[in-house]
Amino acid sequence: MKLSHPVLSAGLAAAALLALPAAQAQTALEDIMKTKEIKIAVPTDFPPYGMVGTDLKPQGLDVEMANYIAQKMGVKIELVPVTSANRIAYLQTRKADLVISTLGKNPDREKVIDFTAAYSPFFQAVFGPKSLSIKSMADLSGKSISVTRASLEDQELSKVAPSGADVKRFEDNNTTVSAYTAGQTQLIATGASVAGNMMAKNPQMNTEYKLLLKDSPNFIGVGKGEDKLRLKVNEVIAEAIKNGDIDKMAVKWLGRPAGSLPQ
Repeated sequence: MKLSHPVLSAGLAAAALLALPAAQAQTALEDIMKTKEIKIAVPTDFPPYGMVGTDLKPQGLDVEMANYIAQKMGVKIELVPVTSANRIAYLQTRKADLVISTLGKNPDREKVIDFTAAYSPFFQAVFGPKSLSIKSMADLSGKSISVTRASLEDQELSKVAPSGADVKRFEDNNTTVSAYTAGQTQLIATGASVAGNMMAKNPQMNTEYKLLLKDSPNFIGVGKGEDKLRLKVNEVIAEAIKNGDIDKMAVKWLGRPAGSLPQ
């Protein structure tokens, strides 16, 4: 019986592992069309982009966009609930083919995933009670601020918050909002839509917009190197912009048209 050299075998195994990602690249679209099913990660804790309805089913702008893409591609959809902290990991580990979850584009994220054209408007800001005077980032010193860990708000706040700011990070948006509404923090850094929903439910808090962190439209996340799938989704987005469906979704869920979005 012929025995293989252990060092040589280990080297061949390592080479095979290194070659695996390249072999898998560019297969997402083919796999989707072959199985006639697409897995799309969506938020369920981020109204009006994603939440659980009274029928216990996911709903919101991101959920509607996910269903829209599946319909236009002619495939069934599996909605995969994610949080801000794990949504990119779900894409990297192929637990999802796309991530439609209020995802902003930045250089760090572009190193590990790819993005389609933008599909909806979004901006991040600091909000707080009218009784609290906040005119500049310097005024955040000595103030406690709740924010969702690993979210775009967290990244932007970390860039501009003075060292004296007490930034309290939570694992999901519901907990971040609850910390603020329960009085555990004086301010909250979040998206305008989440803040609007929070203010509508808690009018007694007299919450208002304070400081802009970033004006950032939402993009759809795609696995790194999956250009065929990215371009296919871009075709769907372009057509939806042209025929007005993108604006209709924005008006339905955000109360305003999407307007001009980066393509």
